[in-house]
Amino acid sequence: MAPIVISLSSFGATEVNRHGQAWFVNVVRNAGADGVEIRSELLSRPDDELPLIAQQCEGLKTIYSCADPLFSAQGELNDAALKLATCRAHTIGAEVIKFSIGGGANASHEHIQRLADSLHGLAVPVLIENDQSNAAGSIFQLKQFFRKASDCGLEMDMTFDIGNWHWAGECPQRAASAFFDRIQYVHTKGVLKQANRWVAVPIADSQAPWKSILDSVPAQCPWAIEFPLVGDDLVEVTRKEICHLKEMSGERYVD
Repeated sequence: MAPIVISLSSFGATEVNRHGQAWFVNVVRNAGADGVEIRSELLSRPDDELPLIAQQCEGLKTIYSCADPLFSAQGELNDAALKLATCRAHTIGAEVIKFSIGGGANASHEHIQRLADSLHGLAVPVLIENDQSNAAGSIFQLKQFFRKASDCGLEMDMTFDIGNWHWAGECPQRAASAFFDRIQYVHTKGVLKQANRWVAVPIADSQAPWKSILDSVPAQCPWAIEFPLVGDDLVEVTRKEICHLKEMSGERYVD
């Protein structure tokens, strides 16, 4: 059965900024999740918050998500973001750091090699997530980046967001097939088309198929909830969604 992680962005920026991420780690723990994803964009006072978050995360699988991309739009390695993310991940005891590639598909051999050198010997693995942009969320651009990385001897794995592919106009099933061997962590979210845009919704409310996608990813990868968790009793709301995903995951192991 897949471990279930909660991305703290699921509780909404307003609420998380009001209470702090350490407070929401307790919500996640009390709801019975196996892990938590800490979000860089929701750190308003990092120096004060990170030690508290580290205490609250003890015993939970912890992922650090960096909102800054690995590469600029011009394909230059974002050394500062990588170093800061590495430091923060160490502080909170994170097992994984998550980045999007930004303009990584356009990066030169020199900048990809700099990334390879920076990641060499790093204790915490960096996973690449498909984001909602064409530059960093399309199958073609991601394949381009991974090919360039391989040419530098750097094999990187993925955070596979089942919903983000829709923003980039891609088929999630095709993406799951293309990147199966790289998938180490899965973001679950439902999607709904409103006027000319997609919005994230609870997975049960999704207009797009999702069960077949989750059946297509590698078994036992952690599944993260990254869709709105809203209600008067956040622990109970979160617990119900965790149970739903655990049931879904468990069905894969039933003959």
